[in-house]
Amino acid sequence: MRKFLLALMLVVLFASLSFAEEAKKFESKVINIEPTANAINLYENIPFAQGFWRGSQLYALHMDILVPAGKEPMPLIVFITGGGFIMSPKNNWIQQRMRLAEAGYVVASIEYRYAPLSKFPLPLEDCKTAIRWLRAHADMYNIDVNRVGVLGNSAGGYLSAFVGVTNGMKEFDKGDFLDYSSDVLCAADIFGISDLTNIGMDYDEENQKGHASAGATEALWALGTPTFGGKDGGILAHPKEAAYASPITYVSEKSVPMLLMHGTKDTLVSPGQTDLLFQALKAKGVEAERYVVTNAEHGGAYWVQEPVMKIMVDFFDKYLKK
Repeated sequence: MRKFLLALMLVVLFASLSFAEEAKKFESKVINIEPTANAINLYENIPFAQGFWRGSQLYALHMDILVPAGKEPMPLIVFITGGGFIMSPKNNWIQQRMRLAEAGYVVASIEYRYAPLSKFPLPLEDCKTAIRWLRAHADMYNIDVNRVGVLGNSAGGYLSAFVGVTNGMKEFDKGDFLDYSSDVLCAADIFGISDLTNIGMDYDEENQKGHASAGATEALWALGTPTFGGKDGGILAHPKEAAYASPITYVSEKSVPMLLMHGTKDTLVSPGQTDLLFQALKAKGVEAERYVVTNAEHGGAYWVQEPVMKIMVDFFDKYLKK
């Protein structure tokens, strides 16, 4: 038995040596790389605010943060998602956010309160709270607190523009971390709304009637619901409240530089909306640039193409890096 085991071990040994000699005949391919991209870490569902909907139902607001690897603090872009004024899904625009993170930015995507459970100015207050929270926790996420910008699409573009035109104002700073600033250096508004009374300005009469109705989401956003103390009649029946909830109202020499973009085939928010804000900013001497993307709709493939993303990256580089 021992002789058999010894013989078996010798067979296995010679087989292993033979295999090793055979393996030497094959060579691995070698890749020589000079690293040009950083690894990016994702931190998900971080709570930054909590409170109550209509005084009874507890809510919590969360953010996701993309943090490129690196030792030096990096500039921050706060992304504000769209959602038609009735939702705020922070998982939107992942390709665009990743592209910005690859360009060397910490990118935080935030939630905010929305209609009909909430109304303006609470969503704007949430955006400013998120900016203050991020400054308060800058060391945890390698953020340079002196280089902060905002970006949003659709309703998020509206809120991004609102943050930019109210820069330096304290009226909408409510909640926690008030020892920190909610100011930013620049804002990008991608097919957002500027004037709540005229969202369908480029569309047919039927579309405009829909926006004027009491059930339109802009009415719920600015006026609330009559059942819970809001006002009925639609956005056009309440010009004071409509103006209070429209970014165009707040444009001044103190507004931050702004990038505005819109698609020519947008059927949800009139392309004229970003042009209204662009003209108002330029008239006040504020640095602003606006791009019209041929055939682009309200979202979709056009907004992830490199020429479009390069415009966004170059804009933020101009004000947050240079």
